[in-house]
Amino acid sequence: MKLGICLPHYGRPIEVGRILEVVRHAEARGLDSVWVTDHVIVPRDAGVIYRDDMLDPLAVLPWLAGVTQRIALGTSVIILPYRSPIPVAKLLASVDVLSGGRLIVGVAIGWLEGEFDALDVPFKERASRADEAMELFRTLWTEERPELVTRHHQLANVQVSPMPLQKPRPPLWVGGNSEGAFRRVARLGDGWHASSMDAAAFRQGKEGVLRAWKEAKRDGDPAWSLRIPILLDGVHRAAVDHALLRGRHTLNGPATKVADELQSFQALGVSHVALEVSYATYPAILDTIDVIADRIRPALASR
Repeated sequence: MKLGICLPHYGRPIEVGRILEVVRHAEARGLDSVWVTDHVIVPRDAGVIYRDDMLDPLAVLPWLAGVTQRIALGTSVIILPYRSPIPVAKLLASVDVLSGGRLIVGVAIGWLEGEFDALDVPFKERASRADEAMELFRTLWTEERPELVTRHHQLANVQVSPMPLQKPRPPLWVGGNSEGAFRRVARLGDGWHASSMDAAAFRQGKEGVLRAWKEAKRDGDPAWSLRIPILLDGVHRAAVDHALLRGRHTLNGPATKVADELQSFQALGVSHVALEVSYATYPAILDTIDVIADRIRPALASR
């Protein structure tokens, strides 16, 4: 099982030096990935950590490519209906090139209706717009001279540049825990990127994805991944109100208990976990990275 962290580029005053310290410490300690999160403009009455002081993930990603050498760069997740998909496809392909092929693209349709209102994007169209974006990504990342007509876009007589370094393209992992999300994984994605759930809920969701995968007549198996907050006993120091967790399932307790719970996900086939550390102070984040590297990952490797 690969382990990474969600980069704390939100929820606190922006301190670029400390964000850089977290990124470099994660890479130096051998973690597998760092992840960025997407929101554009959050309503003031939304009780979420992403409301304040949030750097844009599509600005952070190219920066990450330049300040790291080995660690994978993930999006958890890009909200597809918010953005024009062709420029985003080009930006993500550029990040894959700049990083030497280290990009993992997690995507979803979004849920915060007030944000859609502010961006003048029809909330009821978010699923169809997300599907259209994924179709465009897949085409633009694999065909240098694409021919494709979608509801809002027409590709004809165009030259795509740059092409991603990864072949056939960067992986597309789909977030969401609905039948629509499961079908989206099967039709357009390469894997499921679950969020903040226990092993029983993950097992149930996995069964839904596999049903959709079979119905879509897909070969092979989807990738299984998870994003989840981690609050380690004796290490975690709250930087924000924990009410912002909004009832989300977390990994909490001593390192041995966290490793045990991660092992239950590992037994279900989860190959990559993005650990959300952003509810902690910066010193606690660095200490959490050390515990992941020194105690949790070795415990998983020995099972």
